[in-house]
Amino acid sequence: MTRRRQAVGAYGERCAVRHLIGAGLRPVARNWRCPDGEIDIIAWDGEVLAFCEVKTRRSETYGSPVEAVVPAKARRLRGLAVRWLAESGTSADELRFDVLAVLLPRGGAARVEHLKGAF
Repeated sequence: MTRRRQAVGAYGERCAVRHLIGAGLRPVARNWRCPDGEIDIIAWDGEVLAFCEVKTRRSETYGSPVEAVVPAKARRLRGLAVRWLAESGTSADELRFDVLAVLLPRGGAARVEHLKGAF
C-alpha cells in the first residue's frame, strides 16, 4: 500500500472516530492487530459493544465504500472480535458489527455513513 493510500485510510479512520464520538459512542480500541488481521475501531454504544470496520474512498468510481466489505471480510471480523474479547477479558451482553463508509470528495467535506448492524 502506498503512503498516499495509507494517509487517506488514516484520515478516514479519524473522521469515523469523530463521527462515533459525536453520535455518543465511546471508543475503547483503535487499530487492534493480531496475526489474523485488524479491527479498525471497537466502541461502546451504551451496553452494546460495536466492532467497526472503516472503509474510505476518495470517489465512488469503483463503487461505494460499503461494497468493499464482502462476506469473507465480515467472517474474518467476527473471528477477530471473538479473539479480541478473549484477549482483552471484556464481556458484553450484546455485540454489533458496524461499517463506517467515509467518502472524501475532492474539495469537499468528508461524508460518513454509519451502518449499524451491517452484518
